[in-house]
Amino acid sequence: MPDPVSRFEHWNNLARGQVQLGMMGFFRLVRRDRFRVGDFQVDELEILIAGLPAAFEGYRLVQITDLHVGHWLSLHRLEGVVDLVNSQQPDCVVMTGDFVSYVVDQVAGGMVAALARLSAPDGVLAILGNHDHWMGAERVTQILQQAGVVVLRNQVYPLQRASADGEPASLLIAGLDDVVVGAHDLPALLAQLPDGPPAILLAHEPDFADQAAASGRFALQLSGHSHGGQIVTRSGHVPVRGSLFKKYPNGMYRVGEMVQYTNRGVGTHVLRVRVNCPPEITSIILASPGRSNC
Repeated sequence: MPDPVSRFEHWNNLARGQVQLGMMGFFRLVRRDRFRVGDFQVDELEILIAGLPAAFEGYRLVQITDLHVGHWLSLHRLEGVVDLVNSQQPDCVVMTGDFVSYVVDQVAGGMVAALARLSAPDGVLAILGNHDHWMGAERVTQILQQAGVVVLRNQVYPLQRASADGEPASLLIAGLDDVVVGAHDLPALLAQLPDGPPAILLAHEPDFADQAAASGRFALQLSGHSHGGQIVTRSGHVPVRGSLFKKYPNGMYRVGEMVQYTNRGVGTHVLRVRVNCPPEITSIILASPGRSNC
């Protein structure tokens, strides 16, 4: 028999799911679930990676996060987001968690169809977020895999390019499972990382950057979870902060020798509103310090 907390969470998710389904139907009826390109902002960044092999100079990672499909991000909007991502001509797409919240099966088919259209020569990689675990990690993983997405759960994915001398050059993408639910295993992840090639960490919760930076193994951490706060003041202050996005809620930070970047996400949760905090697709250009155009 489930404990009272588990029983409460089950009924809470069920009730919220019914509300969300009702709102999905209403917004479809009044045609308020349509994609408008102006609703989304594509932020292009150059990030310096120490020791980046020359073969990866100018490599383009495109990050999206916190879709929460079925909330504000309808399936129609998801199709448009996929088109925007593809327009960036990514070498690799990375997605940093929270694909669903409170509804899963009702949006699964549309998610598979949309995400299967993501196009990048080195593939599409993903990690899970706390909402994905709360709604069923195995089911969400199955949906992503049906779309051809590689799901990293405390696993490392090597990217390879041929160098000028014909030898393979590597860049490592490390995918951490979710921290909020305790599914993360940093020691296991570090044990899979060979010495030498630079490594980029995908971690849903941005404040994990303190632990990641302390390991000394990652040049960059890409995160989501916070939605950028959803409400930001004109001065750039994020007044609404929560668990594991208190320190690094929005944008770029230097944490020790590591760069932390927190993407604002393309969806919303709880409130279908954003103020000075538009949905974000991040187009990241990798460069070595010696070859940067900055």
